[in-house]
Formats: sequence, C-alpha cells, structure tokens
Amino acid sequence: MRPHPSPVSCPTPPPSAAKTATATATAFSDIHHDILQSHVLTRLDGPALASASCVSSDLRALSSDDRLWADISRSAWPSINAPRVSRVVSTFPGGHRSFFADAYPLPAEDPGSPSTAHPPPPPELRRRPSELISAVDIRYRGQLIFSKTAETETETGWFRCSPFRIDMLEPKEAVSTPVPFPSPDDECGDLGDGLRLSWVLIDPEGRRAMNLSSAAPVSIQRHWLSGEVHARFVTVLSSGERGTAAERVACTIAVTCGGPRGGAMQVREVSVQAEDMEGTYLNGGDSLVILRRAMEARRGKKTREEEEGRRRYEDFLERRRERKERRARAEGTLDALCVGFGSAALVVFWLFILCR
Repeated sequence: MRPHPSPVSCPTPPPSAAKTATATATAFSDIHHDILQSHVLTRLDGPALASASCVSSDLRALSSDDRLWADISRSAWPSINAPRVSRVVSTFPGGHRSFFADAYPLPAEDPGSPSTAHPPPPPELRRRPSELISAVDIRYRGQLIFSKTAETETETGWFRCSPFRIDMLEPKEAVSTPVPFPSPDDECGDLGDGLRLSWVLIDPEGRRAMNLSSAAPVSIQRHWLSGEVHARFVTVLSSGERGTAAERVACTIAVTCGGPRGGAMQVREVSVQAEDMEGTYLNGGDSLVILRRAMEARRGKKTREEEEGRRRYEDFLERRRERKERRARAEGTLDALCVGFGSAALVVFWLFILCR
C-alpha cells in the first residue's frame, strides 16, 4: 500500500495562494459558454480538444459540438470536403468526432480488442465492405499539394481475386504542384523530410475509417534511369493468423514524383497495395478481411506517427528476414534429407545387385 504523504512533503499553501487559486477557478467558471466555444475551443487541435473534454462536465458538453470536430477534421484532411465523403462522415455514430477518433491515430499493431470509440456496427453490417472510399492528402512542409478522393467497388469478382490495389491517378495523369522538383544532383532527403501523406480509408456501410499512412515516408529514393523520386509510406497491420506469412501485412503507399529540370514537381502516381511477410501481394478479398478487422479494432497510442510508423516497418522487415532465414534452413534440411535418402536407396540397390 502506498504510504500517505507526510505534512512535510505536501505543505499547506499560504492563504494568499489559496485565495488566488479560488479566484482563478471562479473566474474560469464565470466565463460564458459562448466565449469558451467561439474563442477558446476553436483554437485547439483534435488531441487538445479531446483532453479538454476530460477536465469537467461543462467542457465535455461544449467539446462535443460536432461543428468543432467538423472544422478540425476538414483542416486535417481537406479531401473530406468532397460532397459524398462529407455525407458519409455525417452518418458516423458520433459524427465528425467519431471520424476523427478513427482516422487520427495509427491502428493498433495487434488489434486484439474492439474499439471503444463508438458502438460496433449492427451484425448485418459486420461483413466485407461493398465499397471503400479513399481520401488522400499530401503536404509539403505544411502546404497542401495534393488532395483527392476515390470510390472503389469491392463486390466484383475481379476485385476480390486480383491483387489488392487502389490508384488515385490514371496511368497518364499528373498533378502539378508549386514545389520545385529537385535536380538530379540534389539529394532527396529534403523532400523526404517535408513530405507528409494521409490516406484515410472509409467504409460507408460500416461507418468506420482508418488511416493507412505512416505520415512520413519510410523510404525515398530516385530512380537511376527516369530520375523520378519514389516515396513509400507503410502501415503494418495484423491479420490475427499467427504463424502464417500473413501474420503481419504491410499496406504500402507508393508516391511517384517527377518533373522537368528546374521546373515544378508533378505527382504522377499515388497507389496502395498490401503484401505479406513473404513479399506476396494479397488479393482484394483477403485484404478486405484484414482492413475490416483493423477498422473495428482499437487504435494505437497517441505517439508520434512518423517514429511509430518507421519502427513498425523496420520490425516488419526484421520479421520478414527471419522468416526467410527459417525457410531457407528448412529447405536446406529437406534437401539434405532427400540427398541422404537417395544415396541410401542407391547403396541398397547396388548391394542387392551384387549379392544376387
């Protein structure tokens, strides 16, 4: 049992300090709710607003205003201003607050328990999503350079049997940006330090969402022939199938940027795929099961997304390397057994011939 603090360790504050604290508390409680809502709470971001709602019942009631969360969500993800996406988000059980709770933190690395952000969907909706909406935003040093939404039908046999892939741009499409494209002599490190991406995947029927991006790129490199810059953003999800190659699945977002020498940078590719620990790309049907599980599960801790995303990706690569080594050892042992069995069979055969 923890001992009670002694009077020496917790001295009684002087009367002047107590009066000041009481006056301060009274002054805060006397602030009109309209002033708090319009001049204080509107200056907070999502995590700060969520923390403010835990201070008192009055602040909790004021912080539950959907207009506050709508402004925060639209500021964080401008792509959700699209009419269809805006209508879907408004149907979430808690409105924009539930959407923010789903899309802001990274999914849990091992989502074993369901999320408590809002009640689970009805049983009839707990199935593979028939449609997915992607809301993608790319920023460079805080400046929005790409914002787009895409709707993907998932009920077709072609989607469920083919490798899972969502493209935000057509093959010949390119989006110009105000960012200068780095010359071949320049390193890509500066571009990687300033590039941030958000890919919010929304299930309109299940009224759930999740962010597939690691925020910062886990790798960025220039193609030796074309000169294009390839950035990779990765989020690692757990399928729950322990001991299999799909125990950990990497949702890899590929961003390809190009442009003329000294000209404006163009975004030429933004796509996402899912691969297991053996490097095999998952088909649409298997990917939907994993994505739905991640959407319904709890969210990760509010750690720095850049560091956490990179740590998970490095852990995924380490697991992949260990799996390849185990597989190589098992194949080597099997080859040795086959050679030994074949040699023994050959010896027995010749002994049988010679002893006849």
